[in-house]
Parts: sequence; C-alpha cells; structure tokens
Amino acid sequence: MPKTPAIAAIALGSNLGDRALNLRTAIEKLRVLGTVVAVSTFADTTPVGYLEQPRFLNAALLLRTEFSPLNLLRALLGIEQAMGRDRSLVPAKGPRILDLDLIFYGDVMLATPELTLPHPAMQEREFVLSPLAELAPAWRHPLLGKTVAELLARVRNPA
Repeated sequence: MPKTPAIAAIALGSNLGDRALNLRTAIEKLRVLGTVVAVSTFADTTPVGYLEQPRFLNAALLLRTEFSPLNLLRALLGIEQAMGRDRSLVPAKGPRILDLDLIFYGDVMLATPELTLPHPAMQEREFVLSPLAELAPAWRHPLLGKTVAELLARVRNPA
C-alpha cells in the first residue's frame, strides 16, 4: 500500500557565506525529498539568542513528502552536513552555513528525544512565523489552537 504524502513546513536559515545561494542550494536539495509546494520570500533577520554573529537570511518552504517525520528530520540534518554544517564546532544557535528545522508535519504531534512536532519554539520566533505566514497563514497549531497568522500577530504585538 503506498504511503499518503504529508505536507511538511521547513524553516531555512543561513548566516555564513553567500546566504541566498545557500538557501537556494538547500531548496534544490529538498526537491529530492518530495515536491516543493511553495517557498516564501527570503528575509534578512537579526540573530536571536547568540547575538555575536552575522545577520541571517530566513525563509520557509512547504514540502509534500512520503518520508516519515523522523526520516525527514534525518534527511534535513544530512543536507545541512553535506553543505558544510558541523553542529559540534559552533555554539548552540551560533553561526551556520545552513539551518533546516522541521516546523510541522501535517497535524502530527510528536515528542521524542530526537524530534518534537510541531517545533516546540515556533510560536516564539518571528523569523519562522513571518515566512511561514506567507505560505500557510491558516495552518492551526494542534496544541495551541492558534493559526500561524494569529501566532505571528502575538509575537509582533505581545500583550
């Protein structure tokens, strides 16, 4: 029996080298994992957390894939590594040639040591929500009950 494809949202970021080229290259590599349904515009953003580093270029992408969530995550990490990212050499949230985060996978909710879905910090990150809102503003966070557009509004205008 064939697998039913799911729509996954992936956040992309780069702040080393030719950031736009890094994102475009990653997008081409993601095409091997499924069908790229949509890609947001690229946004120049300020680093969050670890501030002593160059600015980021961020985007979001929707991918129709038959990969399971865990296999998709592992494939994303493989693309990062193939493009030169070594997570052991830089501080957490430090500079990186490429960052690929699995933000959501349909309405799957998952919490394992390797993967949590939806991404546990997506609702706090404008650099994730803003490009994602271009592509899937009505997607509803299954735990928070808010749409991407509502989460973005909350981040931009905290109460």
